[in-house]
Amino acid sequence: MRRARPEQGDVIDGFRLDACIHRGAMSALWRVSRTEGECDDPPLLMKIPTLAEGEDVSAIVGFETEQMILPRLTGPHAPRFVAAGDFAQTPHLVMELVEGRSLHDIAKEGPLPADRVAAIGASVARALQDLHRQHVIHLDLKPANILIRPNGEAVFIDFGLSRHDELPDLLGEESDVPMGTAPYISPEQVIGVRWEPKSDHFALGVILYELVTGKWPFGNPQRKSGMMRRIWRDPVPPRAINPDCPPWLQEAILRCLCVDPARRYGSAAQLAFALENPDQATLTERATRLKQDGFWTVLRRRLKAPTRPSPAQIRIAAELDAAPIVMVAVDLANGVNELAERVRVQAGRAVEAEPGARLACVTVIKTALLSLEEDVDDQGRTAYLQRLIELKDWARALNLPQDTISFHVLEALDPAAALIDYVRKNQVDHVVLGARGSSALRRYLGSVSSQVVAEAPCTVTVVRLPG
Repeated sequence: MRRARPEQGDVIDGFRLDACIHRGAMSALWRVSRTEGECDDPPLLMKIPTLAEGEDVSAIVGFETEQMILPRLTGPHAPRFVAAGDFAQTPHLVMELVEGRSLHDIAKEGPLPADRVAAIGASVARALQDLHRQHVIHLDLKPANILIRPNGEAVFIDFGLSRHDELPDLLGEESDVPMGTAPYISPEQVIGVRWEPKSDHFALGVILYELVTGKWPFGNPQRKSGMMRRIWRDPVPPRAINPDCPPWLQEAILRCLCVDPARRYGSAAQLAFALENPDQATLTERATRLKQDGFWTVLRRRLKAPTRPSPAQIRIAAELDAAPIVMVAVDLANGVNELAERVRVQAGRAVEAEPGARLACVTVIKTALLSLEEDVDDQGRTAYLQRLIELKDWARALNLPQDTISFHVLEALDPAAALIDYVRKNQVDHVVLGARGSSALRRYLGSVSSQVVAEAPCTVTVVRLPG
């Protein structure tokens, strides 16, 4: 028996349908309110799948997938789950109605300036890192599935194609055909791989390309044969379409669009880091490329095109663990002393243990509450520049490749608060810092190291001098 189509004013599971926001081929979205109980709810949204005779089974499976995943997600980058109903009555999902603007609408304004593209990209990448840490790969990342809150945070919607590595992959069990949206689908998804977190990196690379050029890098093919071309045919470089695209942004975009996931960024946090620190980007030949690869290169790539591998038991957490961001905080206020040298040794060990790690070297200049003029040395260098030079000198002995290390001088009244804020903003996985010897005054006032240990949402290694 066919279900009646929901209409305004209907009550479903204690929620009244107030207004239809969107009605699409796969689902209808309604603004709803409770008929009783919590009247101080924030605005709520109900998603009702569109089910008709002969409906593609993937639409039903996709709804079941989202119904499993959404309640497990926490934090600001996914709508807050409220309630759900199954197929016994009217299937539905009730969630937070996110206040924000669709990236799909923002993309219509493109091409966008590079700094805005980078800011949006970094926000989405940080949200992706949070999603991946919760064991979820989105697998249908596109502007229409991303909302930007008024504070700039990115929110993902529509988890119907997603995979949670602690839940059954219902879609993967049903079919091995490519699932996703044609312009944004990754090469590995085209051949049936649904367990690669870096598929989301590829989709974000497509989004960045679109924002900076106004075009899709691989067009909008509707058949698998057309989607397969992205495995061997590289896109026109963004700078060839928009000369205002800076080399560092093209470097980031084309790295995201690498066919081999291993050649993309180690984690979404590392991508966000690159977009937020363009002055420290390591540029390769990709950065200034203006033409696509030649015929023979493309032919060789086509002859070596991968086929669908056997299903892999890749854990998303393991992928993130292999590409951590390690922050080393060093106090150089009194020059390089024995403690600073020991901190450097420990930082080297932390990075050596994780070949895919990125090291962020951080030092803090404690600023005065009121400063009328900026200190400069006899060569006209500001305190900031002096400390940056000292930090790079301190790190030189680590002998790390340029693309795995960066340097940051923070200026703050409260050094501990500045370090903790840096850790949270950049989704740092491991902090290494030194602690000076104890004293009655330090025990009374507290120390930077103890505050970082207490408040940093990650592993913290504290280095002390013996004795």
